[in-house]
Amino acid sequence: MQHASGTFEVTTIPQPHEEQAGGEAVGRLLLEKKFSGDLDAVSAGTMLGARSPVQGSAGYVAIEKVSGTLSGLGGSFLLQHFGVMTRGAMEQTVVIIPDSGTGGLTGIAGKMTIAIENGAHHYHLDYTLP
Repeated sequence: MQHASGTFEVTTIPQPHEEQAGGEAVGRLLLEKKFSGDLDAVSAGTMLGARSPVQGSAGYVAIEKVSGTLSGLGGSFLLQHFGVMTRGAMEQTVVIIPDSGTGGLTGIAGKMTIAIENGAHHYHLDYTLP
């Protein structure tokens, strides 16, 4: 298992809400990220999210394509996000979609954790390459 870490900046671009049965709205955001550190890359993706009537409870899913270099190897891969917040307590899973790696990142597998500290976004990526 190899490890990469660093920071990233994220820009969210709100899209029109989609009304669902029962009148609940599902929010949609376009994502643009710039990763620094061991992962020198950009990404583009889409996120869907919804809040419950209870303050601090919500959920989201997202998929993004990451393109750049990871520890000097060039290529791209896809990340899939799944997050649930229960009254402010966050649970999040971010995984590399199997067989999505290209170029020097072909065959990459792994998981990413994200932390926000003092307003800065940090990532930690544990991964394997063949």
